Amino acid sequence: MAALPRRTFLGAATGLPLATVLANSALAKAAANSLQSVSLITAVGRNVQAALALPAKIPAPAVMLIHEWWGLNDQIKAVAAELAKAGYVALAVDLYDGQIADTPDHAKALMEAVKPEEATEMLVSWIDDLTGARKQTGVTTGKLGTLGWCFGGGWSLNAALATPTDACVVYYGRVNKTAAELAPLACPVLGHFATKDRWINKAMVEDFEAAMSEAGKTYEVFWYDANHAFANPTGSRYDAADARLAWQRTMAYLEEQLRA
Repeated sequence: MAALPRRTFLGAATGLPLATVLANSALAKAAANSLQSVSLITAVGRNVQAALALPAKIPAPAVMLIHEWWGLNDQIKAVAAELAKAGYVALAVDLYDGQIADTPDHAKALMEAVKPEEATEMLVSWIDDLTGARKQTGVTTGKLGTLGWCFGGGWSLNAALATPTDACVVYYGRVNKTAAELAPLACPVLGHFATKDRWINKAMVEDFEAAMSEAGKTYEVFWYDANHAFANPTGSRYDAADARLAWQRTMAYLEEQLRA
């Protein structure tokens, strides 16, 4: 199917549910093409890439999106476009340096090749850019939240631990942290987890909740009668009702944390 041009997407897709856009490769590609490619040089001299979606009105609060193990694909960029439509500066980072997986084995290899210290430095650099330079130029308000799915869900939490943020959303990502590791957290955490998930399971999440309580941190965890990756319309485990509810909760949380 041929990709829709940006003008067509912006006209025809306005008002379409996010799931409809994500599940349609042409609509997702058109949404992705509406973003700008941006880069920066990190403190250690690395050139890193991301995709930026701007809202109609700035300055606006920022949301940094962190992709699943597949990489920064059209679906993640389409979510950034949706957040921009909702009035946020949305930056979708790329932890794979432009690579996108097309098989689970390829995704696993890319994920395992990520060096934690390099990923942390990249995410902190982007957060500094969004809350610093882009605030000074009138693009952002300085408020920022992180949002990630699966592999990116764990990194959403890691980013919020590495540097202060105003919000952190985790979709079925690794949250196996101790109370001591959670001590630097400066924001409440919103977590979406699935009862049938064999990887990010109930034991891990319950330990996370106990550690958050021990550390004196604020959190809200929602469970869905679904499987891992239930919010991805392109996958076999997609659950439309739960994905819609999780997104509504995410948007309400971002509104409360970033616009107050």
